[in-house]
Amino acid sequence: MYRLNLDTPHFLQHHWQKQPLFVKGAFTGFVDPLEPDELAGLASEESVSSRLVIQQGRQWRSEPGPVTDFERLGESDWQLLVQAVNHLEPAAAQLAASFRFLPDWRFDDLMASFAATGGGVGPHIDNYDVFIIQGQGRRRWQVGDRGEHKPRANSGALALVEDFEPIIDVEMAPGDLLYIPPGYPHCGQTLAPSLSYSVGFRAPSQQELLCQLADQLQQAGQGQRRFTSDSEPEPASLISGAHQQGLAQLMTELMTDPDTLRPMLGTLLSQNRFELDPLPPETPLDLRQLSSALDQGEELVRIGGLKVLHLEGDLPGSLYLDGQHWLLNTEALALPLREAPRLNGATLAPLLADRQDAETLLAFINLGYWYLE
Repeated sequence: MYRLNLDTPHFLQHHWQKQPLFVKGAFTGFVDPLEPDELAGLASEESVSSRLVIQQGRQWRSEPGPVTDFERLGESDWQLLVQAVNHLEPAAAQLAASFRFLPDWRFDDLMASFAATGGGVGPHIDNYDVFIIQGQGRRRWQVGDRGEHKPRANSGALALVEDFEPIIDVEMAPGDLLYIPPGYPHCGQTLAPSLSYSVGFRAPSQQELLCQLADQLQQAGQGQRRFTSDSEPEPASLISGAHQQGLAQLMTELMTDPDTLRPMLGTLLSQNRFELDPLPPETPLDLRQLSSALDQGEELVRIGGLKVLHLEGDLPGSLYLDGQHWLLNTEALALPLREAPRLNGATLAPLLADRQDAETLLAFINLGYWYLE
């Protein structure tokens, strides 16, 4: 449904995490994956992460969702933002899939927004990579250079910065794309009522990695080895350089041990910041029912937002999804589950000969991670 017109090797070499880039007509004949009223409906749900940003002059304030009262807003100077729309709308998931030239583990979510004329969230800096796709309407985007940017006073949770000198200043039309790496200030201004889509990619922080490692060690009862030394320093109040180095080495050995590192990374990187929307069958399926459905032409579809990851060097059938580790007998089924969001009966039939793998796939379906369509 969506085809991204982008020289990806050139982009990865010259722009990814280096320089912002504007691409005119990146999506030819772009069709919005949802309409403004559908987005408003999602924003009204308790389980969906949304917010409203209202602008008054050069001041912006944010209101957390759910958002239900739009009549009070008028026809200008506000923007509605809804996170993880790719979890909820199949067409949005297809749009996000246009960026699978980047690793799945980095992908965060697709945020959709509707902005009235004049609406925006103010000048700000993100700590992640973002691709902004213009849908219906028109918006002006300005991007500044990296550097020291003074925080804007009284901006609260929005964490805005002062105005900046733009190095990119463009008016975006439907299908246009703007890529912004971390650390570059940017600001959007709505020229006509607009839908836009932000596809975000982020890596975990050191804090997130260490917290995940600590949780894993505690749950598994690992990491019990203690520091030992051949000599002790004087005076007693001194922590010697040798002891500091030895304690650091104790942590380094733990973090570089594949048996510790891989489960930690697989668990952390397969999780989502935003809640998934599983679609389990009304009654649990058995293998006979699954085979019958596939024989009748139904396909197996992965729910939006689910990450299915494999770590290089791990067992071939090892999968991490939604923070859980699963082990299939072979890579024959694991590989298509990782790579293809939709699988038909012709692909699956020969792979289900292994009873254990077939039962694992059935468990995925009954948990709502894949569904028949």
